[in-house]
Formats: sequence, structure tokens, C-alpha cells
Amino acid sequence: MSFNVLIVDDSNSMRAVIKKIISISGFKIDQCVEAGNGKEALEALTDNWVDVIVSDINMPEMNGFELLKSLKEDDLLKNIPVILITTESSEERMQDAFNLGAKGFIKKPFTPEEVKKILYEVIGVNNEGEYEEDRGDNEAFDF
Repeated sequence: MSFNVLIVDDSNSMRAVIKKIISISGFKIDQCVEAGNGKEALEALTDNWVDVIVSDINMPEMNGFELLKSLKEDDLLKNIPVILITTESSEERMQDAFNLGAKGFIKKPFTPEEVKKILYEVIGVNNEGEYEEDRGDNEAFDF
């Protein structure tokens, strides 16, 4: 199974690094959408559906926290899981992010294994990147 990912960072090179690390990790990407800040991310989401957003916190125009607030206010977008990537590691800052709806936190520097683990946890898939099979009675369905 592959997933659509939105990478939000004001640095072109950092977006490329994040995309490469996700690819190296073995996390399967179907479509990768990029944005330079939260405002561009919201614009990208009008034309693209994504399974997860990976975003920096410190960006001009609209930072990661402001993006989280905007997503939270939108009925269609509020359930897209957001993972924040940052050099900041204070517990207070992390708690602020979770209070705003962040589902995961990746601290720089990071490894492909860490990124894959957090992506899988946040999306809710097993270690093979697959959703757990329905344990219900399959015979109950007539299709």
C-alpha cells in the first residue's frame, strides 16, 4: 500500500531531504506534494488529497502551529494526521503541538527508521505498511 504525503518546509533542500529520507525508509509514497509554508499547504490541499502531512514548525507567512490551527477548523481537513519536524525539543513546545492536533513529532536530526516508525504509527498501519485486516465475519458480506 502506498500513501499520499504533503511535505511542508520553507527550505527546498530540506523538503528534498525529507522526501529522500521517507523514500529510503521503505515507506511507500504514491504522490508527494510540497509546500513552502502553511498557507501554500492549505492551497495544495484544495487540489490534492493526502494521507499525512509532514511539516516544519518555523516558516514564514504561516508556521506549523498556525497550519495546525487552520486544519483543526476545517471539517474536511481536520482528520489528516500531521507530523511536525523540528530542531526544537522542549516538552512545552511538543505539548503545544499535540494540543493543536499534531499526531507525531520528529526531532532533527532523524533517521529513516525513526521517520518510518512515526509515519506508520500516525497513519495506523502495521510494520509492513498495511492496515490490519477486518476481524469480522467475512461470510456476512454478500459481495
